[in-house]
Amino acid sequence: MTQPLDIIFAALADPTRRAILSMLLEDDMAVTDVAEPFETSLASISKHLGVLTAAGLISQEKRGRVKWCKLEPDQLREASTWMQGFGQMGGLDLDAFERFLATELSPLLSEQ
Repeated sequence: MTQPLDIIFAALADPTRRAILSMLLEDDMAVTDVAEPFETSLASISKHLGVLTAAGLISQEKRGRVKWCKLEPDQLREASTWMQGFGQMGGLDLDAFERFLATELSPLLSEQ
């Protein structure tokens, strides 16, 4: 796997970051609005946003006194293209892939 894909998949590995990306599918959001549904600090959400920005999955822009987040779909397309190589007979079922990963990783995570 190439380094950019490593960064993308590392960013996607966290459920909070995946939830943030899902929220940004709807529209650009202010950082404070992104943080609102989570029971964690704004600093913690800012770190997640930093990881997503470093992976190129989102961009952040200051508009006046408010920092806005925007989904950047090109990096997701690169990851999707790579993953489609494993779906030889059609599109990759990402829900099934996520369930598979959860099943496989659950015992490993409980050992930590």
